[in-house]
Amino acid sequence: MRLVDAYGRQATDLRVSLTDRCNLRCGYCMPPEGLDWLPKPSLLTDDEVLRLVRIGVETLGITEVRYTGGEPLLRRGLPEIVARTTALSPRPEVSLTTNGIGLAKLARPLKDAGLDRVNVSLDTLDRDTFKTLAHRDRLADVLAGLEAAAAAGLTPVKVNAVLLRGVNEHEAVPLLRYCLDRGYELRFIEQMPLDAQHGWTRENMITADETLALLSERFELEPEPSELRGSAPAQAFVVEGARIGIIASVTRPFCGACDRVRLTADGQIRNCLFAREESNLRDAMRAGISDEEIAGRWAASVTAKLPGHGINDPAFLQPDRPMSAIGG
Repeated sequence: MRLVDAYGRQATDLRVSLTDRCNLRCGYCMPPEGLDWLPKPSLLTDDEVLRLVRIGVETLGITEVRYTGGEPLLRRGLPEIVARTTALSPRPEVSLTTNGIGLAKLARPLKDAGLDRVNVSLDTLDRDTFKTLAHRDRLADVLAGLEAAAAAGLTPVKVNAVLLRGVNEHEAVPLLRYCLDRGYELRFIEQMPLDAQHGWTRENMITADETLALLSERFELEPEPSELRGSAPAQAFVVEGARIGIIASVTRPFCGACDRVRLTADGQIRNCLFAREESNLRDAMRAGISDEEIAGRWAASVTAKLPGHGINDPAFLQPDRPMSAIGG
């Protein structure tokens, strides 16, 4: 059995949210006062997470597992979850998307557990801008986490940056210089309509073309051959012998090659980041259904995947869940 939708796309990349909680309050994700977190009884236990991941890997053809949040480093027992995931056969590639706070302490334990690599969010190198964006004074912790990840061998260390008009677009060049000097792989991501406040506007989003124009003022960017991209969301460029990526989720959607499926912290399968419907595996699992029945329900959910996210459709509706409750 495989996770194939009606358009022939096969999902092999599983994004697993371990919590909806976060220790930052980035405006493109949630309001400064935070959100009402999911009640603990509704969250999947470690054993439930691992059961679903095991079914995905052993039965449904999942080859990559990315743990996300909220902020996954807030999940107690994360190294054990990673260790149990990397012990599966066939072994999936296991990675983590994090804001980096706490990574300085956890990078080595996670590497020892088998984690392959990390993606760390970093939108600014300026302390005051960081406080404006995230409503927390934690830039030093993020930078320390990046250093620890590189030292632990969680490479390539990827840095995810979102540029916002009038806030941090002037930092495109400094961010790239910072990453090039340290061997990090920078990826600029267009802001998507996934904020809890539903305040996203196209006018405030810095497009991929604008980002490239900003970078080209100081750097020579050589596009990688398109055939090397595959299902990767980022269009890759070579700069000073290093690789960077531009993810144009809004202006140049890559839905036709999408190979992702998402599991929320409360056990819902989402066949698209922008899906309006979910499939509840948690309650079915707690009701005692078999692995085979879980796999069947999961496959049925992916079969119904739409051809695209529809952001550029006039009838587009933002999903009810914000990014922090979906998982990156």
